[in-house]
Amino acid sequence: MRFVCRLLALVALLFGLVTIVTGTRVLAGSDPGYPVYQPLLVYNVAMGFAYIAAGVLAWRSAQRGKRAALAIFALNLVVLAAIAWLYSSGGAVAPESVRAMILRTSVWLVLFLGFAWAGRRAARA
Repeated sequence: MRFVCRLLALVALLFGLVTIVTGTRVLAGSDPGYPVYQPLLVYNVAMGFAYIAAGVLAWRSAQRGKRAALAIFALNLVVLAAIAWLYSSGGAVAPESVRAMILRTSVWLVLFLGFAWAGRRAARA
C-alpha cells in the first residue's frame, strides 16, 4: 500500500506543479485562447501550492494525505458550483473554465478515494 500512497502523492505534487506553471503563465500574459475569469485563475494558482503541500503531507502520511485531499476536493467543489452558477447565469466564465474545474475536482475526489482505500487496506494488513 505504501507504493500506492506514494504514487498518489506524486500525482498530487505533479498536478500542483502543472497548475502553478500554467496558471502563472496566464497571469503573466499568455493567452489561453478563451476569456479568463481572473478570480478563478488566482484561486487555481494559489491552490496549486496547496496541491503541492497536500502531496508532501501524503508522502509522509497517507492519513494526512486523505484529509488534505478531502479538504481540497470540498473547496474545489464549492468553487465549481459557484462558477457553474456564474456560467449558467451568463457570467464571465468560459465553458473551458468550468470543464477545467470539473477536472480538478474529479482528480481530488479520486485522490481522496485512493488514500481512503489504501488506508483501509493497510489497516486490514
